[in-house]
Amino acid sequence: MSSVEIYSEAVDAMQGHLAAAAICIAVLLSTWMLFRKIHRFNKKLEKLPPGPRPWPIIGHLHMIGKLPHRNLALLSQRYGPLMSLRLGSVPTVIVSSAEMAQQFLKTHDHVFSSRPAMRCAKNMFYDSIDVTFAPYGHYWRLARRICVSELLSPKRLESFRFQREEEVSVITIRSLLEECATVSNPVVDVTKTVSAVVVDILCRMTFGRKYSDNEGYDSRGFRAMIPQVSSLLGAFDIGDFIPYLEWMDLQGFGRQEKEIHKRADGFYEKLIEDHLVQKGSQETRDFVDVLLSVYENSTPEVNLGRDSLKSLLMDMLHAGTDTTSTALEWAMSELLKRPLVMKKAQEELEKVVGLNRKVRESDLPHLPYLQAVVKETLRLYPPAPLMVPHESMDSCTVSDYEIPARTRIIINAWAIGRDPTSWEDAEEFKPERFMGRSVDVRGQDFELLPFGSGRRGCPGIQLAMVVVEFVLGQLLHCFDWRLPDGIQGPDLDMSEKFGISSRRAVALLAVPTPRLPAQAPEPQCS
Repeated sequence: MSSVEIYSEAVDAMQGHLAAAAICIAVLLSTWMLFRKIHRFNKKLEKLPPGPRPWPIIGHLHMIGKLPHRNLALLSQRYGPLMSLRLGSVPTVIVSSAEMAQQFLKTHDHVFSSRPAMRCAKNMFYDSIDVTFAPYGHYWRLARRICVSELLSPKRLESFRFQREEEVSVITIRSLLEECATVSNPVVDVTKTVSAVVVDILCRMTFGRKYSDNEGYDSRGFRAMIPQVSSLLGAFDIGDFIPYLEWMDLQGFGRQEKEIHKRADGFYEKLIEDHLVQKGSQETRDFVDVLLSVYENSTPEVNLGRDSLKSLLMDMLHAGTDTTSTALEWAMSELLKRPLVMKKAQEELEKVVGLNRKVRESDLPHLPYLQAVVKETLRLYPPAPLMVPHESMDSCTVSDYEIPARTRIIINAWAIGRDPTSWEDAEEFKPERFMGRSVDVRGQDFELLPFGSGRRGCPGIQLAMVVVEFVLGQLLHCFDWRLPDGIQGPDLDMSEKFGISSRRAVALLAVPTPRLPAQAPEPQCS
């Protein structure tokens, strides 16, 4: 073998050794970088609240189930009232106690006042420009101010008192009385009845008129559309949590949302045009008139576009009807299970109102037990069992845990209302717990948060409470109620179906018997 060949083989061998060494170094560097990354990730996890180990890709989405508020409450019993989850690729913190809720909604409210991007809000609420889903900022503050000062102010709500009293006392009660007069022991669909009266009240206040069952967004009417919107708003959309799957629309939510938006947009456009044509001809200005006045008198500081008007009107209709009708059907459910509690509420009504007339809104402040029944209902059945998610705008330390920026915060109002550390006999329906107690629903008492708290608290609390107390009081005062033959209180189906509000899974049926004279006076316009 020549010296040239020997040299060539030596060079090849050296190159092979160098290549092997380079590969080894690359593997070692990659391994070292991977371990450093894992170490940093574990260090980051150490600062987060405790929680179960996530699965690859889906994280903890498989743990949500059909009733997320109940499943998350069970998980929180194991991991604590501040629990860390990863929903797909989205870091999420679950809050399940009054103490922790106060940290997020009061102490650090300025950090957690934004909303995460949600496809349902983008598709149905004009790219999230309503009050409920808009991210925190100048536009949201402007829209909320308009709602609070122009639409939901005490003066504005008082101007609609007659419409509310007429819908409940005259139209709904008269319809039930006629049914009792024509049919012996009629079985009434209470769910449908309370939903109908709430929709009619909100339509008259918002649009200036009512819509029949085959009117509204389409031939199915508002009453069919509202539960569908509620279901979509409460759904855990895979596309929100695993973004690269959004285009596939695996659950079909995106298609449904766009169909609803198309029909709703056509309805609201026609509604606005009709109000422009009839401008100045109505005695009482409805919400559309008020918003058009703001729209037409826009300034650089207060400037709303047409889509903003439509998104705010959608808020008024859907948020107002779904939450109040849900509270009413659960209140009636609990009272039908507990005739003695119903009797006690009726005795208070008889003492304050008498049996010669119907209830008026002015009677409500003098009915503390009725108010306690409503509060107890909202404690056990908050209108939104999982509040609309918050999102952190910056990193923040809460109870020694580090909450990173852009973390989704889910507050489990259902779990907080049933927390045994806050409530004695937490699972029992006991209105008496509120008698002589100052706990209120307006967001200052964090053990009771049916309407949220802080900057993102519901601006329509006053309207919701008036409608729920008035409708419930009128139904109890005008009728005795019992379950249909063959059903006892303990046998009543109390199962629920989840949405942004948690409604009964099956309609509530009951038999009314009139309590008042047939000619009890109706409310008069004042």
